[in-house]
Amino acid sequence: MGESTSETQQEAIRPLRDDIRFLGGVLGEAIRDHEGPEVFDLIERVRIEAFRVRREEVDRSAVAEILDGIDITTALPLIRAFSYFVLLANLAEDLQRDRRRAAHEAAGEPPQDSSLAATYRKLDAAELADTEVAELLTDALVSPVITAHPTETRRRTVFDGQTRITELMRLRQHYGENDRARADLESQIRRQVLGLWRTALIRLARLRIQDEISVGLRYYEITLFEVIPAINAQVRAALRSRWPGARLLPRPILRPGSWIGGDRDGNPYVTAEVVGLATRQAAGVAFGRYLRELVELEKTLALSSRLVAVTPQVTALAEADYLDPTAHPDEPYRRALQAVRARLSATAAQALGEAIPHTLDLNAAPYPTPQAVLDDLDAVDASLRASGDDLLADDRLASLRYAVETFGFHLQGLDMRQNSEVHEQVVAELLAWADVHPDYASLPEDERVRLLSAELGTRRPLLGPHARLGETASKELDIVRAARDAVQTFGAEAVPNYIISMCTSVSDMLEAALLLKEGGLLDPGAPEGGPSCSVAVVPLFETIEDLAAGASTLAAALRVPVYQQLVAAQGMRQEVMLGYSDSNKDGGYLTANWALYRAELELVDVARAAGIRLRLFHGRGGTVGRGGGRSYDAILAQPVGAVRGALRLTEQGEVIAAKYAEPGAAHRNLESLIAGTLESTLLDVEGLGPDADASYELMDELSRRARAAYSQLVHETPGFVEYFRQSTPVAEVGDLNIGSRPASRKPTNSVGDLRAIPWVMSWSQARVMLPGWYGTGTALQEWVGGDADRLATLTELYHRWPFFRTVLSNLAQVMAKSDLDIAARYADLVEDTALRDTIFGMIRAEHERTARMHAAITGNDQLLADNPSLAESIHNRFPYLEPLNQMQVALLRRLRGGDDSELVKRGILLTMNGLATALRNSG
Repeated sequence: MGESTSETQQEAIRPLRDDIRFLGGVLGEAIRDHEGPEVFDLIERVRIEAFRVRREEVDRSAVAEILDGIDITTALPLIRAFSYFVLLANLAEDLQRDRRRAAHEAAGEPPQDSSLAATYRKLDAAELADTEVAELLTDALVSPVITAHPTETRRRTVFDGQTRITELMRLRQHYGENDRARADLESQIRRQVLGLWRTALIRLARLRIQDEISVGLRYYEITLFEVIPAINAQVRAALRSRWPGARLLPRPILRPGSWIGGDRDGNPYVTAEVVGLATRQAAGVAFGRYLRELVELEKTLALSSRLVAVTPQVTALAEADYLDPTAHPDEPYRRALQAVRARLSATAAQALGEAIPHTLDLNAAPYPTPQAVLDDLDAVDASLRASGDDLLADDRLASLRYAVETFGFHLQGLDMRQNSEVHEQVVAELLAWADVHPDYASLPEDERVRLLSAELGTRRPLLGPHARLGETASKELDIVRAARDAVQTFGAEAVPNYIISMCTSVSDMLEAALLLKEGGLLDPGAPEGGPSCSVAVVPLFETIEDLAAGASTLAAALRVPVYQQLVAAQGMRQEVMLGYSDSNKDGGYLTANWALYRAELELVDVARAAGIRLRLFHGRGGTVGRGGGRSYDAILAQPVGAVRGALRLTEQGEVIAAKYAEPGAAHRNLESLIAGTLESTLLDVEGLGPDADASYELMDELSRRARAAYSQLVHETPGFVEYFRQSTPVAEVGDLNIGSRPASRKPTNSVGDLRAIPWVMSWSQARVMLPGWYGTGTALQEWVGGDADRLATLTELYHRWPFFRTVLSNLAQVMAKSDLDIAARYADLVEDTALRDTIFGMIRAEHERTARMHAAITGNDQLLADNPSLAESIHNRFPYLEPLNQMQVALLRRLRGGDDSELVKRGILLTMNGLATALRNSG
């Protein structure tokens, strides 16, 4: 039986290995032809020895001996070769996942968890009442927010080449070996691979924020314009058919957002001009798509009035006085759509200040709102259906209607974000200039709240037209004014939120509100009406302490009358953002995860007591150390009441391309977000029942122990920062040109001031992966203490509680990607032998302890027993990491030994690029 199962598994993965072998061979041909046989032979020798290392046939020194003393001009093509091997292996794995999914569906097997089909089955079985569903899904929202946190190391040119190869490989699998079409496709693949080989992997210049804006918007044209409206329509139809009396989802559930161009926390390059550029470019993408679709619809709906009847509404559109009465006189739909295009063209010109492609300039009146556009398109839709032409209405016209409903004139909501310290500085300067208070920063918290409340309740501005402010205050106010202009031009959804980083107090929240008032976004209102603001004030709780105090901070804010009025004007809704990256860096993996869960429990209680709807915004990064892992599992791992139909989460770095660069992948990932949100909202997914409090107390204890172990290493061990700097390429991460944002918030060597991206990415490069596991093993071992009953308790929680299971599953994924034998070579870069032995000894011991406790709790000796696809991925790709890691160590040693030549630096950056590609969620 086992042999048969093994044979079946081998047969299932044969296409994957065939694809890897084919693509590797194509790359090898390009290398041999353009680098020469000697370089090719060297690469082959290294590749063969790396695979022998994986099979434990030889020691790592076999690879090291080949690479020892290699000339840098030879090292560079070798590094590039293994980087491209990994990139092509990624591509093959993505194709394999598609094949497995298709085979699963073709076999008629039940839909898999994280699909909407599976979710609908669960909801049907729950037999929920219309009233209950209507209440829980009020104001439903699922919003993936693309951010400018940069860990996507690939250049766009490389990314585009990989996309084309994927498309060709997908076609290739449908033809036999001797088919001429297959041979033609393979020729095209060879051309694409050659193009990649001749393309530089890394940028010579750092990305500008303008580039980041363009990169973020490209996903709309690639996938999101098609996928998001289609999913919105499907989910609305599915839910309304189940609960027809609930009138669910009056607004589309899936509405995307962005931070790119609005997030200025630690990024000096975000200015008022950048905010204007980001909102205009987003709107330009939306208008451009609508106008292009209208042109195509005019061709498609050239129906003749001699053959079809139209409604009076369409007739009125077709007879608009700005249309040429002699053009297409018997084609009312075409004329009606031209009328729409003329008015939309005028809208775009007015909003953008320029004409865009497919504009029809007939001096028509602009549309006042997206709903007005939708009304006209709905009229065309109703007319088609009235004459029995539903098939035509359900095609391109339906897609355009859903797109306008989803994206409006703004395309995506641009969040604003700034650090509370900057707000305090700016507000102090404003109050001093206006002679309200000479030294606001010196005031205690209660006096700050009274002063700010009074200012928010008066229509008097603090600044006159001749006010003179410092550079920071002037810049901040200009940015808020640019946001105001965007809201006035593109609608309130263009800038929906103002996020306060490192929020620790009520005054932090009121300071942001005061800036919104001075910038013209917050209206103080009449004395009896109170203030209102279309932009929501969103506190971001990031550190362990701030998460612990988050609920009390929110409760205190909700007791302030002026803030109560602001929340009421927002429809009694309050959003709170939770920071995964800094909490992890502050307290370690297990403590951060539990602090977030505890914070959510307490925030839910505060919201319930205050009678408001709480919406949580999860600041998740791509890697587990920054809140990553499977989104569906993460949503189900939330506490009861924490979702309630609303979820926002950041999509960062390399996971953006992995999730949204291809329509099928984008559909699956967005579907999984909605599936998780619906299940977490409408079903009891926590599963703890009356045991919840005891389980929470157990986690409190584990969290305390894990934090103590983590802090002992990171915050208390003398020389730890120096060890980190010498044993990882953290200094070199800043040279990778992967984003506009500086690597540190401040010019300091403190771990606390280092951004989470270089912190996590550096440990990943060195194959330690410390932020994703350290401290957990000690906590688990100490608590169990050899007690079989306690171990059984943890095992039961693992099987019963999605939160605990997800924590251990994500930890296992990270540890499976670590390699402490490789990490030891990085540790050898540390000059102080005693320091190296002490700290690396602690890391190795904790790694072994954590793996041992994971096995004891789960009953699986293999870390990835619950994730066979990742296990196979690691099996396929990790031999390619061996030479990249070894070359990186060698080049770091040369650089730090004084060889700071441009080629050595380039070689290090190339290894970083290749390793980030191989590890995927690396930063």
